[in-house]
Amino acid sequence: MILTGQAIANAVKSGDITIDPFVPGQVNPNSYNFTLGPSFRVYKEGVLNPREKNQTDEIWMKDGEIVLQPRRLYLAHTRERIGSKKFAPTYAARSSVARLGMFINLSASLGDIGFIGQWTIQLFALHPIRLYEGMAIGQMMFWQPKGEIELYEGKYQGAYGPIASRIHRDVAVEPVDTENALMVGE
Repeated sequence: MILTGQAIANAVKSGDITIDPFVPGQVNPNSYNFTLGPSFRVYKEGVLNPREKNQTDEIWMKDGEIVLQPRRLYLAHTRERIGSKKFAPTYAARSSVARLGMFINLSASLGDIGFIGQWTIQLFALHPIRLYEGMAIGQMMFWQPKGEIELYEGKYQGAYGPIASRIHRDVAVEPVDTENALMVGE
C-alpha cells in the first residue's frame, strides 16, 4: 500500500520518515519531490570492473548549474536526507524531467527500509540538458511493508553526496560452487 502525500507529511512529523530538509510545498498526492544537489561523479574512461573500486572524477556545478552531455552516466545526489525505518522507499523521475529525455534512475529505484541518507541518482540524458541546483528532479514514494522488518545496515548507509558503486565489496573472487548450491524446490 502506497502512502498518500498527507500520510507522508504526517510520518515526517511523527519521525517515521526522515526528509531533511522537509518542504511542505513539495508534497504530492502520493509522493514527495526531492531536489538535486550540487556535486556529481563520473567514471573515468576504460572498462568498469565490478571486482575493483572503479575510479571516478568529481564534478561540481558552476554558478548553480551544469550541462549534462548525452550518453554519459552522471552520479548525482539528492539535497535531502531521506529514509525510513518503517516504510519502503522507491523513487522515479518527475514526468516533466522525463519528458526532456532524461533518466534519473536506470535500474535501482528501490531503497531498503532503514537506509537514511542522501540518495545517489543515476542521471542519463538523451540530449544536452542544463540542470540547476535545487531543482525538483524526482519523487520519492513510501510503501507499507508486509512482514517482519529487517533494517538496512549496508555499505551505503548514511550516504552524503554521490557515491560510486561499491559492488567490489560484494563480488566474490572465487566462483560460486553451483554444484553444491541448493536449488529451488530441494
